[in-house]
Amino acid sequence: MKVFDGLYAFLWQDYRENNCNTYLIDGDTKVLVDPGHRHLFPKIRAELEEIGITPPLLNIVAITHGHRDHVGAAGECCQPALLAMNSEEYRFSQKRFGAELNIPAPDSSLEEGLFTAGEHQFQVLITPGHSPASVCLYWPLRKALFAGDVVFQDSIGRVDLPGGSGKLLKESILRIELLDVEYLLPGHGAPIVGKEKVRANFQQIKDYWFDYL
Repeated sequence: MKVFDGLYAFLWQDYRENNCNTYLIDGDTKVLVDPGHRHLFPKIRAELEEIGITPPLLNIVAITHGHRDHVGAAGECCQPALLAMNSEEYRFSQKRFGAELNIPAPDSSLEEGLFTAGEHQFQVLITPGHSPASVCLYWPLRKALFAGDVVFQDSIGRVDLPGGSGKLLKESILRIELLDVEYLLPGHGAPIVGKEKVRANFQQIKDYWFDYL
């Protein structure tokens, strides 16, 4: 789906197998956020081709965190694009999944602060809780937040996986809630569009889920 000019969302809606949402930031520099599982990437490739994009045209693949359903296709499926991923999260992913994923070392580490990808600029926020060094990418120009598995529509990322922490996830949610967001783009489920809807979603998460963290 086209979210707005320059942003496409490839939402995973096949409930027979878990996979993440994938996002394409288009322009002179093309950034693919979270390519998903390696064995499920052919579906994403076909959807990219529908809008005239093939993997060789991608410039950067940005990863929110190192779980297989987000990073698995980042190796051979997305070459020759450069890989941007937090270095601590990459080490966590390698320790947990190792050769199973065959993911090369990042060309650029997504660290707290500004990340420039050609004409696009993002604010990187380290948001642990679902995983040790998960990141959210905030696109100030479009007030869009790529939230990974920190928050979803009416829900939050799991904290019972290795490296998870309810305390840290709560702190991460309170951080990203402060951003001026009109497009909340989660790693699973439907995007939330509209500032008031985004605010209401954060409030609902706090009202319900914070009692369990």
